[in-house]
Amino acid sequence: MTNNNSVKLKNIEIKKLVSHLNGWTLDQEYKAIIKSFVFKDFEEAFSWMISISSIAEEMNHHPEWKNVYNKVDVLLSTHDVLGLTKKDFLLAKLMDKEFEK
Repeated sequence: MTNNNSVKLKNIEIKKLVSHLNGWTLDQEYKAIIKSFVFKDFEEAFSWMISISSIAEEMNHHPEWKNVYNKVDVLLSTHDVLGLTKKDFLLAKLMDKEFEK
């Protein structure tokens, strides 16, 4: 049985969903959404990553990310379907919410 959140989205659905996110952009092939988060310092950036890691583990959906000092670059995609699913957009919203705390 397939979970609705794990179904590959069509481009028209992706455009609509990304338009409701703040600061997230699409890659050229509509296979990922991308955002950079900038924090006060390294400790704040790393603390955010730790809090997101718990959320991601609970969702069983893990981001690709890179941290350099106070900046975390995030790429979300569902590798199982080679594209975007609702899980990516849900995790993006949760990341934004955690960032705003």
